[in-house]
Amino acid sequence: MRKLYLPALALFVGALYACVTSHVMIGTARPPISPALVQIYFHPPAAKYDEIAMLDTSSRGAFAITAQGKTDAVIQRLKEEAAKLGANGVLLQGVGDQTGGSISTGFGQATASGNTAYGSGIGISGNVTNKAGSGIAIYVQPN
Repeated sequence: MRKLYLPALALFVGALYACVTSHVMIGTARPPISPALVQIYFHPPAAKYDEIAMLDTSSRGAFAITAQGKTDAVIQRLKEEAAKLGANGVLLQGVGDQTGGSISTGFGQATASGNTAYGSGIGISGNVTNKAGSGIAIYVQPN
């Protein structure tokens, strides 16, 4: 029975990870390259470049807790998606917070004795935030 759980879990996690990045083609894709070769640009590069696709992603499903870790996950996912399209650069449009839901828990107790009753409770809630980012996958022409 345990043998069935592992593949199902791997499929679920893979599907969850696959859903966090999307692209819309605005140019022509090129052969895929390594994500390590993709550079992030905060301003348009001085060299001539071609726009390939608009990219959107988030840190949802990433094993990151800190804001920096979530931002790193967004940047890495943008690079990976750009690399699949043959882009050697991403013109970063922005990274920001995205509400991902909330987590809540509570505890209550009550006692009664004769004509007297007493009750108390406590609750706690916290927001779950992800980072979301967007950019344009570009191919920067070699000099």
